[in-house]
Amino acid sequence: MSDILRELLCVSEKAANIARACRQQEALFQLLIEEKKEEEKNKKFAVDFKTLADVLVQEVIKQNMENKVRKVTITLRLCSTEEETAELLSKVLNGNKVASEALARVVHQDVAFTDPTLDSTEINVPQDILGIWVDPIDSTYQYIKGSADIKSNQGIFPCGLQCVTILIGVYDIQTGVPLMGVINQPFVSRDPNTLRWKGQCYWGLSYMGTNMHSLQLTISRRSGSETHTGNTGSEAAFSPSFSAVISTSEKETIKAALSRVCGDRIFGAAGAGYKSLCVVQGLVDIYIFSEDTTFKWDSCAAHAILRAMGGGIVDLKECLERNPGTGLDLPQLVYHVENEGAAGVDRWANKGGLIAYRSRKRLETFLSLLVQNLASAETQT
Repeated sequence: MSDILRELLCVSEKAANIARACRQQEALFQLLIEEKKEEEKNKKFAVDFKTLADVLVQEVIKQNMENKVRKVTITLRLCSTEEETAELLSKVLNGNKVASEALARVVHQDVAFTDPTLDSTEINVPQDILGIWVDPIDSTYQYIKGSADIKSNQGIFPCGLQCVTILIGVYDIQTGVPLMGVINQPFVSRDPNTLRWKGQCYWGLSYMGTNMHSLQLTISRRSGSETHTGNTGSEAAFSPSFSAVISTSEKETIKAALSRVCGDRIFGAAGAGYKSLCVVQGLVDIYIFSEDTTFKWDSCAAHAILRAMGGGIVDLKECLERNPGTGLDLPQLVYHVENEGAAGVDRWANKGGLIAYRSRKRLETFLSLLVQNLASAETQT
């Protein structure tokens, strides 16, 4: 299994290289954008786009993983040689041979990825039980807009290229439980001289009692002064105050309740993948979203990483309706079952909304406070 995760890390880095290469020349980049078909659109957006980077990243991942994972949710085909890919890209790029060859070179370039923690562990799992969810470019709007000078708020970027992520999640097709996750953030820092971007990759593995992740040794919190080593999940130190990252489109009732639970420690940010990553990084305690416009490919990767840390991603609606006194397990999201009666992308929507968290103990306390404040708001209205 660690071999599959290692392959996912390599392919995510190749995908990040493609994302950076496609953004390198603005004039060319504008040629590579098209509006998504109706059945592909996220209903949250009036106009939803995909880019050549989306297509190339999807195909690179498929080409690398289709012989290793039983179910890969991608349906495109890439040319087998660099020359053939360059010829194909040239048609898209209005005959620009230099750009076509440069992109083809990135697509077919071998990428090596080493991690001491991962390299020292060998875990075996039947490959025929594995499925994979991929979001080739999460936060496509931010990727197209290309803002590079956005300032962060306590380490959290409200928008900009830093909110773009590549998400690869592996799950058990029999149980729907997420097992491995990779989040690649292609645009983390930019060299002021060359204007070239560097990225960062995060991973997690949770299988049969083995839990590992790339932030195992040190996790820096918001201030940069508080550091956890080892116990980053349910055993983390308890604090009564909470912080949360939300979508700017979040419902006003949720925002009002959150303001009473978190005070001024509520941060708006773009991209479901990036908001989940903020929880993984320890920048916030909670990512909460009450609508049904995130999907399995948005949450699977982060869910696997958070499971490895002692956390998870749960169904918000079911949590709010749940009676904590029953002792029932938290309603974790699963990734193998379609939504009954739904069509198109809605078949794989997270219909009840979601909450991503790192500590179950803190989540339980947070939910208790959230429910109280939501009930108080309803009583007042």
